[in-house]
Amino acid sequence: MSFWHSMSWKTEGIQVTAPVQWRQYDGMVSVLWEAESQAGATAYYLADDPRIMFFFNDVSSNVRISNQDNDLTKNSRPMARAVYIPAGVPLWTGSRKTHSFSHLNLHLHKDRVLRYLVSSVGNSAAQAALRRPVELKDVAAIDALAKLLADEIKNPSKHAVYAESLIGSIVAGLLDIPAEREERAGGRLTQAQMNKLISYIDALGDYRMSVADMAAVVGLSESWFANIFKQTTGNTPLQWQLAKRVELSKQLLGESDLPVASIAAQLGFSDQAHLTKVFRQIVGETPAAWRRMRRLRQS
Repeated sequence: MSFWHSMSWKTEGIQVTAPVQWRQYDGMVSVLWEAESQAGATAYYLADDPRIMFFFNDVSSNVRISNQDNDLTKNSRPMARAVYIPAGVPLWTGSRKTHSFSHLNLHLHKDRVLRYLVSSVGNSAAQAALRRPVELKDVAAIDALAKLLADEIKNPSKHAVYAESLIGSIVAGLLDIPAEREERAGGRLTQAQMNKLISYIDALGDYRMSVADMAAVVGLSESWFANIFKQTTGNTPLQWQLAKRVELSKQLLGESDLPVASIAAQLGFSDQAHLTKVFRQIVGETPAAWRRMRRLRQS
């Protein structure tokens, strides 16, 4: 399938530092970029077909992204190492400070990637996977594949089917493909689903979402999500959120001099007594006692 991607884009403050290298395959285009982004640099992208961005270096502390609007002070999150962006989903980025980066862009014709997935997972699961964005911080599963593909783009030495198979494996390793067989047998959330959920909640700045909202993030029904979430984590969604809020409270207790009452209010506990009760249940001691012991160990 002859294919060249169609994408609207605009960048300010980003400069290419090496010749762009690309290869065109059957329904796929692979592009290698090396660039430098200035502090305050911005970019906007919108593609007609799905695409994957894979960063060879961690840019999460430097780059914020959003799919809602270009006001990155309100609706943004750190850029993950690997990102799948469905067709028609806009992406805004902003750089906090000057940095260099290297990344791989994979542009995928939607019919080509759908045909690739349908043969293995069926049409319904394939369509669902293509509609779901994915942001992956831990790229161990696809890191070697991306590097092999980059080497082949730089120095082509094999038949195109080799690179196409690498791209197919990256797609399978990154996309959030519903495990229909697992659902019938009991099932667990995939790592991609957990990563997506954690990234979404981190972007909100706290861990207070309804079970229905959490289920919607990963595209599952509320009842089914609640069932497999507990099988995955050992806790109900609300227990898990509560434990995460306690972890945030420990961070604030250890890194600041904020009163316990202020930390309780900041993290959405009804009052200091509520935080103290939950903290003792999970940690085994009160917030004040935990803070004293931590500082004694550090002194």
